[in-house]
Amino acid sequence: MEFTARQIASFLNGTTEGDADVKVSNFSKIEEGKPGTLTFLANPKYEHFIYQTDASIVLVNKDFMPSEPIKATLVKVENAYAALAMLLNMVEESKKKKSGVASSAFIAASAKVGENCYIGEMAFIGENAQVGDNCRIYPFAYVGDNCKVGNNTILYPHVTIYEDCIVGNNCILHAGSVVGSDGFGFAPEGEDYKKIPQLGNVVLEDDVEIGANTTIDRAVMESTFIRKGVKLDNLIQIAHNCEIGEHTVMAAQVGIAGSTKVGRHCMFGGQVGLSGHIHIGDHVSLGAQSGVMGSIKDNQTMIGSPVLPINTYMRSNIVIRHLPEMYRDMDTMKKEIEQLKEQINKLK
Repeated sequence: MEFTARQIASFLNGTTEGDADVKVSNFSKIEEGKPGTLTFLANPKYEHFIYQTDASIVLVNKDFMPSEPIKATLVKVENAYAALAMLLNMVEESKKKKSGVASSAFIAASAKVGENCYIGEMAFIGENAQVGDNCRIYPFAYVGDNCKVGNNTILYPHVTIYEDCIVGNNCILHAGSVVGSDGFGFAPEGEDYKKIPQLGNVVLEDDVEIGANTTIDRAVMESTFIRKGVKLDNLIQIAHNCEIGEHTVMAAQVGIAGSTKVGRHCMFGGQVGLSGHIHIGDHVSLGAQSGVMGSIKDNQTMIGSPVLPINTYMRSNIVIRHLPEMYRDMDTMKKEIEQLKEQINKLK
């Protein structure tokens, strides 16, 4: 399917600069742009590529002012990255959707499946489970007894949802993700550990996306909550009785220990680790590999292990780089002080 720059600008409420009739049928990265493709420029550090790219159309922010001639047609919009997402979503929505129930799928007699759903080969839906309308449950996905899955939700292959867990509307769970496995609860008993039964569940609210091989443990009692709009990357561990606030996002390999509460609109980089039973406020940003042992108030940006305010961390790093010189200077000063002491003692 081809679109002209004029059509794209109209769809995005943008304007064109250059040949408004040029056509594209695919996407490309700006540094690898090819004729007949559309690309975008959102990060200024990639600007030099726009003067070299062979892409036919480039989405740019409306305030972008080129410093050199550009071969491509520009489509100027409020936010180039958001506009690209709109176009990609449009292409995704235009793809043919799978439908129907495979003959090898198992759906318990007491389960309820909504209208217009796809249930793939060897998928399993347990007793008293409920699946909403327009869901896609791919091969080998498992929905346990008494689970509830909302409308328009996608479970990719090998997703496992343990019994009694709840998944909201418009959620996406990627391959291998596990919702509702037992929390890591063991009581010391002599030289052994006695397992503590995990009797709660997990509740995923609407518009949540869970990455591949991410695990969310069920609560000991009551629920582990993943609130509305949360986006979790691949390979993340959320322990029992945690609560992740609305619209919080986390990159790969974040680990959160039990009973920790994370606020709304937080951003965690890769490999952030949080200890248990702490509270992270709203709008908190944590840089990659941050180690957090205590609670953090609202509106903080922090990094390091143990975590520090980012300005303190940057100043500390400058000092750390000079430690070898400082050590030599200190050693020299120590020797000079010893020499001065000897001279003073001789004069006594």
